[in-house]
Amino acid sequence: MFATKPTLVGERVTLRPVGPEHVEGLLELVTDAEVRRLTGSRAGVGREPVTMWYATRGDHDDRLDLAICHGDEYVGEVVINELDADNLSCNLRIALIGARVFGKGFGTEALRLVLGHVFDTTPLNRVSLGVYDFNERARHVYQKVGFVVEGVLRDALLWEGEWHDEIVMSVLRREWVTTKSEIGASKLQ
Repeated sequence: MFATKPTLVGERVTLRPVGPEHVEGLLELVTDAEVRRLTGSRAGVGREPVTMWYATRGDHDDRLDLAICHGDEYVGEVVINELDADNLSCNLRIALIGARVFGKGFGTEALRLVLGHVFDTTPLNRVSLGVYDFNERARHVYQKVGFVVEGVLRDALLWEGEWHDEIVMSVLRREWVTTKSEIGASKLQ
């Protein structure tokens, strides 16, 4: 379903298929303390595994890994994975490189671009994700682009001695069509 790896161009960011040229950015992303907390990631990752990972993403037609770039600068990644072709659904994950890029609209635009691509070019009906209860900024952005809360996985993350819930959200094709037209209308005003 994702054999073709597109480049998606927005006003603030361009989404490009990940490759070896993005390894330095990914290393910065996976070692950023705040990003690790927000994603619940614990394990450190070295240069060799990261290089191999990004070198092979283009070989997979069941996922779409895109670098979020501001100009030529890597600022994060957005990934469509966990494809369930029988039920026309998939998972989405997104991460931006910490405080230096938060609050600039990069994530919002990246989400709109990738969701537009998914719903405009594939038969997928559902895109889901999980976000931890303490990540208010991300939850706000997800809701702004059309994701709806479906439920809560209680005590899903133990981080520094505290339990946190994971909030499960999704957007359906019919909801995206409505959200997309609302976004378009607001841009015209």
